[in-house]
Amino acid sequence: MSEFIKPMVRSIAQGVIALVFTLFVFNIPAIAAPDGKALFQSNCASCHNPLKDATGPALKGVDGRVPNKEWLYKWIHNSASVIASGDKYANDLYAKWNKTAMTAFPNLSNEEIDAIVTYVNSVEPPSAKKDDGAGSATSAKDAEGNNWIYSLVTIILLALAFILWRVNSGLQRVANEKDGVPNVKEIPFYRNKVVIAMAVILAFILAGYWITNGAVEMGRQQNYMPEQPIFYSHKVHAGVNQVNCLYCHAGAEKSKHAMIPSTNVCMNCHKQINEYTGAEEHPLVTAEGKKIDGTAEIQKLYKYAGWDPAKKEYIRDEQGNIKATPIEWVKIHNLPDHVYFNHSQHVAVGKVQCQQCHGPVQEMDEVYQFSPLSMGWCINCHRQTEVQFTNNNYYSIFEKYHAELKSGKRTGVTVEDIGGLECQKCHY
Repeated sequence: MSEFIKPMVRSIAQGVIALVFTLFVFNIPAIAAPDGKALFQSNCASCHNPLKDATGPALKGVDGRVPNKEWLYKWIHNSASVIASGDKYANDLYAKWNKTAMTAFPNLSNEEIDAIVTYVNSVEPPSAKKDDGAGSATSAKDAEGNNWIYSLVTIILLALAFILWRVNSGLQRVANEKDGVPNVKEIPFYRNKVVIAMAVILAFILAGYWITNGAVEMGRQQNYMPEQPIFYSHKVHAGVNQVNCLYCHAGAEKSKHAMIPSTNVCMNCHKQINEYTGAEEHPLVTAEGKKIDGTAEIQKLYKYAGWDPAKKEYIRDEQGNIKATPIEWVKIHNLPDHVYFNHSQHVAVGKVQCQQCHGPVQEMDEVYQFSPLSMGWCINCHRQTEVQFTNNNYYSIFEKYHAELKSGKRTGVTVEDIGGLECQKCHY
């Protein structure tokens, strides 16, 4: 009987293994396929929005607006070279967007660009999502259901493989007893030398990874989103009402620090605006989903500023001083003390847009640290970013590069070319 059952069990076990392998192989394309949304967020979101113009044009339907796909690949890989070639569409686009050069992305493959285009074309306006809420909810539920099915099937197959392995071991012992072959005493897996050795090696690898990763990430605070004394929505101010970043952060264009605006800057507008009327169209919600009363937050501002909204005048003490207290904003973006960073150098001279480092702040209710602000991140930006070299007096001393640009030997100048990777540029 065992001679018949044993081969059958082995064939079943082999079939289960083959099935698991087949499922894995057929899912390789899904695993390996580029994630268009992730690529868009990490490379494009600082300057582009799929549905509306931002620093750059809206990207939805971009593949239908450009001359062809090959042109799009060349433009994304190095827009400066396409402009320098005399391409009419490229030069018209460059002129339309105030001659703001697009950052080159030579590291993006054509397949990754296609994935980004597919993603931005799939983005629908918020109104369409509301109208089709049932369909979206159904799709989300279907996707969640499929994930559970895959997980359940995997667990069942693993359990079945374990059961068949134990059955095979039991049948082996029965067959050995029948044939008079002595059975070797089974050693529990937790006492098996091979298992112990593999566990120790794996523990060393994981510990090394954890220690190294912890050391590398020490001091970094990407996605840091502290709670502020007043709920200030950049989405409402910079996004909906189109308040220029430099109105509040005037120092970004003139000095090393961007500057936190004083209460007086806020009161320039809020002497007249004493309630939030956009709650229905643009509700204020925290990251935890808590609804915020915008009018109550304006009243907090009045308390800090020492403003009486009923009398429309500042509250003063006996000496005539305004009874105001500073707003203790929590700083979000922090750099080590040994790192030199100058906002005006980047904004006024380098023509770097705020969103390139701070992310889409015009879409944030609560601001968080969008970029890692690590040394490697800065260096990669210096290697890839082409400076606004022409019509910029700051770079007039680089006569060699100006001559090469005019002669066509060079299509652009990166920060690296003008010494942007030298240690003393950022460390002092």
